[in-house]
Amino acid sequence: MTLGAVASVILAIGGAALFSSVHKIEEGHTGVYYRGGALLTTTSGPGFHLMLPFITTFKSVQTTLQTDEVKNVPCGTSGGVMIFFDRIEVVNYLIPSAVYGIVRNFTVDYDKALIFNKVHHELNQFCSVHTLQEVYIGLFDQIDENLKLTLQEDLTMMAPGIIIQAVRVTKPNIPESIRRNYELMESERTKLLIAAQTQKVVEKEAETERKRAVIEAEKVAQVAEIKFGQKVMEKETEKKISEIEDSAFLARQKAKADAEFYTSQRTAEANKLKLTPEYLQLMKFKAIAANSKIYFGSEIPHMFMDSGPGSSSSRTSKAIDILSEDLLNLD
Repeated sequence: MTLGAVASVILAIGGAALFSSVHKIEEGHTGVYYRGGALLTTTSGPGFHLMLPFITTFKSVQTTLQTDEVKNVPCGTSGGVMIFFDRIEVVNYLIPSAVYGIVRNFTVDYDKALIFNKVHHELNQFCSVHTLQEVYIGLFDQIDENLKLTLQEDLTMMAPGIIIQAVRVTKPNIPESIRRNYELMESERTKLLIAAQTQKVVEKEAETERKRAVIEAEKVAQVAEIKFGQKVMEKETEKKISEIEDSAFLARQKAKADAEFYTSQRTAEANKLKLTPEYLQLMKFKAIAANSKIYFGSEIPHMFMDSGPGSSSSRTSKAIDILSEDLLNLD
């Protein structure tokens, strides 16, 4: 063999060794290493790394959020009915610092032992103590939460570092005859709910009408009360105006009466001052003068101041004298 051929073989072997020693770890994964089938304590993060060629191997373990699907899980209820869950999804992730311990105890395929098998076990435990009615309808909304809590409790004790984020359980498949009965029951329940909702709508409409009638009645009553108040205020105003007018009229009449009384009183006082003998004599002559008659012609009869005892003038003079004395006596 020539020297060139030996060099070529050496270069080929070196290239193969270099190629097998360089490896890449993807982001969100952690690399674990085996040498001769034994797990090494060394782990690596994302990027390119070197290892001993031909005798050391590696595997990449995902440490980001992942979804494990457990399919076609059989489950027997307490009544003996066998049902099947088509798909159960378990959302989980592995803490990077716990990768070595998990892989050492449960290998790289740890999810088969810790999640898949555990879901089968826990789901059958749940179904065995509940009836078909409870599993299919009554408690179905609680299965995913109960399964999540149970898985997390067991994993915390058995394999710390695995976090269960969520569990989603699909509706189980039940025998066709039972499924039809449930569909019929759901149909009747839907009709009942529709009837109940219709009744509530009717009651609500009646309540709305009643409230509307009450509001209208209250509005009419309030309007009537306002109008009544207005009329009362108008009457009170008219009453006050009438009282003011009556008071003004009474004041005017009283003032008029007081004025008339004062005038009469002053007139009486003035007349009293006038009733003197001289004034009365003057009034006597004025009265006589007022009753005198004047005759014109060739023959004049007796004058009114006839001195005879039976004449009318004499009688008038006597009457005036008597009146004057009475007035003086009254004074």
